[in-house]
Amino acid sequence: MPDWAGWAREALARGPAAMVSVLLTSGSAPRPAGTRMIVTATALHGTIGGGRLELQALAQARAILALEPGSWRVQDYPLGPLLGQCCGGRVRLLVERLDPAAVGWLDQVTAGALMVTELGETALSREVLRFNAAPPARSAPGACPQVGARLCERLGPPARRVLLFGAGHVGRAIARAAAGLPLDLDWYDTRAEWADVPGARLLDEAAAVALAAGAAPDSAVVILTHDHALDYRLLAAALAGEARFVGMIGSATKRARFV
Repeated sequence: MPDWAGWAREALARGPAAMVSVLLTSGSAPRPAGTRMIVTATALHGTIGGGRLELQALAQARAILALEPGSWRVQDYPLGPLLGQCCGGRVRLLVERLDPAAVGWLDQVTAGALMVTELGETALSREVLRFNAAPPARSAPGACPQVGARLCERLGPPARRVLLFGAGHVGRAIARAAAGLPLDLDWYDTRAEWADVPGARLLDEAAAVALAAGAAPDSAVVILTHDHALDYRLLAAALAGEARFVGMIGSATKRARFV
């Protein structure tokens, strides 16, 4: 989950909160589209770049806290003399009061997901679609979006799929380290007695080899099983397939034998 989603949840647990999102930029701008900050009456989490732009956005966010949950406004800011800045670019911001009764979408926020925001008459609605088709290309900033507009945004880089084979101590350590990274982890073991490892799924050896062989072109295969013969079959299958990365744990002797 990105930092801003965690900040939003923590802030809403204590009271009203607003979110400021950079929708679009043109020319020189301090932060790119997709940057967000969470604002409460007394706190600020994150930054959209500092300076007068951020002070103006902070004031707008605290003003919207006095309105109904779901209230929103979209505003363009030229980064010139009117803001006392000389970047020369332009930034479009969405300022909204988060609705604590309608933030289930925060649980779905993950790198690579597609977030669709609809600007309603009195409130906005949001849906997060995991591993969906790419969003439409963004056009150059023109007129501000009006009521009824739908904004599509890819949340960071797409999550890379990782097929991890082996639920031993090394597999568990890697699975723990992968939490929070832009990875779509599928974790497997073939031993029935290890079926209760949280997060790992049980499957037979033939199915495991078939998964390794069919790994998608942009995926990674990581082989850490308890059985060298199974490691060899998984490795041969993965290398014959289209995976972008194939890795296996083992000594120099094991590597030489497999080669």
